[in-house]
Amino acid sequence: MDVSRRSFLEGVTGVVGAAAISPKSIFAQESFTSKRPAPGARRFRSKAVDAAIASTAAKIRDPELAWLFSNCLPNTLDTTVEFTNGPSGPDTIVVTGDIPAMWLRDSSAQVWPYLQFLNADAELARLIEGVIRRQTRCILADPYANAFMPDLASHEPLSWSKTDHTEMKPGVGERKWEVDSLCYPVRLAHEYWRITHDTKPFNAEWARAMQTILETFSAQQRKTSRGPYSFQRQAFNPTDTLSGDGYGSPARPVGLIHSGFRPSDDACVYPLNIPGNFFAVQTLQRIEEMLTGIAHDNAGATQASRLRSEIKAALDAHGRVHHPTAGEIWAYEIDAFGNAICMDDANVPSLLALPYLGSCSSSDSTYLATRKFVLSEANPYFFRGSAAEGIGGPHIGQDMIWPMAITMRALTTDDEKEHLQCLAWLKSTHAGTGFMHESFNKNDPAKFTREWFAWANTLFGELILKLDKNNPKLLQKV
Repeated sequence: MDVSRRSFLEGVTGVVGAAAISPKSIFAQESFTSKRPAPGARRFRSKAVDAAIASTAAKIRDPELAWLFSNCLPNTLDTTVEFTNGPSGPDTIVVTGDIPAMWLRDSSAQVWPYLQFLNADAELARLIEGVIRRQTRCILADPYANAFMPDLASHEPLSWSKTDHTEMKPGVGERKWEVDSLCYPVRLAHEYWRITHDTKPFNAEWARAMQTILETFSAQQRKTSRGPYSFQRQAFNPTDTLSGDGYGSPARPVGLIHSGFRPSDDACVYPLNIPGNFFAVQTLQRIEEMLTGIAHDNAGATQASRLRSEIKAALDAHGRVHHPTAGEIWAYEIDAFGNAICMDDANVPSLLALPYLGSCSSSDSTYLATRKFVLSEANPYFFRGSAAEGIGGPHIGQDMIWPMAITMRALTTDDEKEHLQCLAWLKSTHAGTGFMHESFNKNDPAKFTREWFAWANTLFGELILKLDKNNPKLLQKV
């Protein structure tokens, strides 16, 4: 449902609970009307999340920032989930917002900030269990798809996918092969297991899905053939289709995983996407741990370990480039024939986000050089304007900064001045809506895309929670 047709009921309900409220949070309520749906209209209500909103918002000196946080953190639960708890276990659909489909990437990232509350909210834990079970079914339906319809038996994909030349399967909304689409569900499942120690969602069906991921990653190393996946679309924008008869540009088989598309859903120029392969290394380590600790599948765990080692070695051998001004940095994409793209994209996984995803330390020397590059005008998709500066990408185009990238910049630094600057940009560019957007013009935040983009909202909420945990005094300085 498009947010322009969505009527958010006004009122302060949901910004804070009925408990005692500090004067500054009362001021925030009086000055800024909540953009959350009324309690009875919310898709899911978590007492633990609402309590965290109340306690954290009360610590934020700036009333507008407190209001933004209170609107954004619960946006996925408020507006995008469909949760059922039937005899076969919980099932949770998570749409992106204004697009009525479930992306494996987005759905995992949208609920990620809520994992820290699982042990305080059993019903929230069941909702996340339902996401894991649903994602398992999606992976088994088609490991090459990026988006799925709520009805996995449906033969009606997203409107723009109806004439795609690919092996379309029931339940698939869009079939763009992206390495990160299989990484995000594993990250979510592993963290759920680590926090709760619950193994109920990790049944035989889940084990088959993990084996499917291993087989798909191996096939897309393309050591002996181009593999089973191809995709073509008749589209005005060339980033919506793949060259090479639908298999993408050629690349030398050095052990890295080929990807048709980036996390932005734009076609790769060179199919060896470096951030995606870094994410795959972490994913394979998690699969190895879970197959060992839960499924007791030593053969599968060994397969995951060998594949992880091979990809890591290939990244070390081929992933770096020497940039004329930045020095030795990670490339964004390569073909292993000697060609590389030096850039970064706002969508995650990105080069900027490598420490956030656990792929390296934020103090790693190559990362720091790469970070300096991607946050400079040497990166063709870094834009600096009168409203803000930040990373965009070809998905939306020139001069359009993504709030997600500003948030990720703050999540990957310990510099307090950088935190404050990022918060100032995020606060001043929501165009009065009370929510983060997909992108906004560097000089005019009123020119933005996607008014209802839940991932960007909950990621911003995650940032505020992290700052409150690691440097609570900072929230008094904004």
